[in-house]
Amino acid sequence: MKFISWNVNGLRAVMGKNFMEAFGSLDADFFCLQETKLQAGQIQMELPDYHQFWNYAEKKGYSGTAVFTKHEPISASYGIGIAEHDTEGRVITLEYEKFFLVTVYTPNSQDELRRLEYRMKWEDDFRAYLKTLALKKGVIVCGDMNVAHEEIDIKNPKTNRRNAGFTDEERGKMTELLSSGFTDSFRHFYPDTAGVYSWWSYRFHAREKNTGWRIDYFLVSDSIKDKMTGAKIHTEILGSDHCPVELDMEF
Repeated sequence: MKFISWNVNGLRAVMGKNFMEAFGSLDADFFCLQETKLQAGQIQMELPDYHQFWNYAEKKGYSGTAVFTKHEPISASYGIGIAEHDTEGRVITLEYEKFFLVTVYTPNSQDELRRLEYRMKWEDDFRAYLKTLALKKGVIVCGDMNVAHEEIDIKNPKTNRRNAGFTDEERGKMTELLSSGFTDSFRHFYPDTAGVYSWWSYRFHAREKNTGWRIDYFLVSDSIKDKMTGAKIHTEILGSDHCPVELDMEF
């Protein structure tokens, strides 16, 4: 089974570039999107082989997630059941016989870390949510998690030390999540691979220079990590400031 996750930074914008071409060439069983920036009815996706699930932010043109899947789930749920967190369309959970699939668009701590305190609360609540799911069956969680976990995951670690996405606090929360029973699929297969990123600023020709961050992940609960068969980061696919990331599983 092929899983893809992609922060499209505005689905309508990327539709005008190469989204359908990339979607077709990747031919995933599960295709998860973050930062769709849509409201209900603003786009019609003609995907005859796929079931579609959407979670929209209340605020227009902001956040939002979607999952397109060839496999009909047992159930679908939206958010994590906490009102404070569930107005921004950040989480979709699909339940299958052998696993839960969760896609997430983690809140950004923003300039001058003005949302860092909220982000810490989010991290604790989201981790608790995943751990509750993991008590029932395996969990695959993917998305833009807005943190470069280790220095190997960012081009310029020293100059970014107190910037959103690379604070000690955010990195510590990712360590906590992994320590609670999850595996970073890309690092599982490529523990020492540097220079492979999933996000580049639109400024300063960052993508051409590969001045990037790896902030998009597939994490797999340890109970099913032996089912992982591969992981990829599709740096060749353009259209957003992020590129798609991939997980392959054999159930």
